[in-house]
Amino acid sequence: IATTMTITTNKAELLMRHSRYLLSTLLLIVSAACAAPAPTDGFYTIDPSRSNGGTGRFYMDREISDVMGHLAADWLERPSRTHEEMPDEGVANMGLKPTDVVADIGAGSGYFTIRIAKLVPQGRVLAVDIQPEMLEILEGRRREEGLDNINGVLGEIDDTHLPDNSVDVAFLVDAYHEFSHPREILQSIYDSLKPGGRLILVEYRAEDPNVPIRTLHKMTQRQVRREMSVLNFEWEKTLDFLPWQHMMFFTKPE
Repeated sequence: IATTMTITTNKAELLMRHSRYLLSTLLLIVSAACAAPAPTDGFYTIDPSRSNGGTGRFYMDREISDVMGHLAADWLERPSRTHEEMPDEGVANMGLKPTDVVADIGAGSGYFTIRIAKLVPQGRVLAVDIQPEMLEILEGRRREEGLDNINGVLGEIDDTHLPDNSVDVAFLVDAYHEFSHPREILQSIYDSLKPGGRLILVEYRAEDPNVPIRTLHKMTQRQVRREMSVLNFEWEKTLDFLPWQHMMFFTKPE
């Protein structure tokens, strides 16, 4: 009986030691995984397990959303947009001068480009987009409206292709959150602005859960200001008269 008890005790001790070993190994694996830095790409962190509607690409703790392609251009021109986003009122509050050169970044089908062009008759609108199809749609609208102060500019994901110190106002509507290279694009915008030039961003309010837009297509004012500060943009003001969006004004120092 004593021998049997000894054998049983030894087995129990071996099992306990083995369990402790497995637990220690598991803890080491978990710790190593937690300590390992996430893969990066320049200014960005990459997470393969991306969110629904996201790219798995993070900038300053924000996941960048998927891009709306030219096949969704009809959504940009939807009739309900006039009361959901009040585009005429938004443009009226940009504080434009008739001679201003305005860059409409992520211009899409020209929904805002056309409106802005009518307010700068002695100026010019540079409509920047990375999709040639969008610029073709915009060109058709420009001809229909008989406007000759609009130029389409084919940009790239990391470059607006705008000349340095040539723009009075850069305007971005519901576009910045989709940029795959926001840091590089911001640098390009900053360089294109004249000293004292303004950057105006319109983004869906992430602080408001009642705004019926997918989460990754919304931004908080705090996050926007954080990202703009990297390029030394100075926050001027935020207007919140639009039903769903922040309208944020920044200035390039003179």
